[in-house]
Amino acid sequence: MAMVAFGVANVGWLIMRPDPVENKQDAALQSRPELLAGKDLVKGSDCMRCHGFERSYVGPTFADIGQRHAARADGAQYIAGKIREGGAGEWGRNIMPRHPDITEQQALQMATWILALPANASDNNR
Repeated sequence: MAMVAFGVANVGWLIMRPDPVENKQDAALQSRPELLAGKDLVKGSDCMRCHGFERSYVGPTFADIGQRHAARADGAQYIAGKIREGGAGEWGRNIMPRHPDITEQQALQMATWILALPANASDNNR
């Protein structure tokens, strides 16, 4: 019986344990709490269906997006535009859908959070 209880506890821990990549990102952002609003907007939208913190799914990871556009003077505006207007061809043949329900200000908060992610937050699985 003790082994069963241990097994259940172990499985529960594996399922409920914190995501180490997300925790690393949160720790890096603690000095800029205004960025957490952007993260909350991302998590509350459908972004997580295609993008991940650690792995690429349909689209690139958030950290990969930030790394690609970090050197752009208009990086936040560019990413915010992609969030609202969608696009295709930049990361392969997949199409990013439009999100007109997200305001320009919200998209800019999301983009600013993406650009602030640590470069090593992603495992670059594409």
